[in-house]
Amino acid sequence: MGNFGEWIGVFLIVAVLFGWGGIGGGNNAAVQDALNNQTTQASLQNILLSSANNNYETAQLISAQTRDYMQSNYTNQLAVIQGFNAIQQSLAGISTQLGSCCCDIKSTLLQSRYDDALRENARLLADKSNADQSAYLLSVMGKWVANPAATA
Repeated sequence: MGNFGEWIGVFLIVAVLFGWGGIGGGNNAAVQDALNNQTTQASLQNILLSSANNNYETAQLISAQTRDYMQSNYTNQLAVIQGFNAIQQSLAGISTQLGSCCCDIKSTLLQSRYDDALRENARLLADKSNADQSAYLLSVMGKWVANPAATA
């Protein structure tokens, strides 16, 4: 072993392998740090996994609630539409009934006017007949009064 540079290379290799605190002395601290680091990383991974699971469960709950709300809204909208359809059908029936009722009322009013016109016509005919009879009677009486011998 001849060269000083070779010895320095061996020394550095031994120092790196066994640490600066003597043979194996510094290595224990490095090994402990590595184990602590591994434990910390495992703990962080568990925390991240737990957080991801919680986020997934929360997303599932939100999705289920959203689906339930949407189903409830759909059911409510369907009920409202069915209610409006029932009201529309009811209004159509009422409209038909009102049309029938109005026709009945119009018919009753027209019949009443027709009956009034018939009564007025009968009254006028009676008045005319009475007037004709009165005129006839007056004419006969006038002849009798003017010439009583002619009628006797």
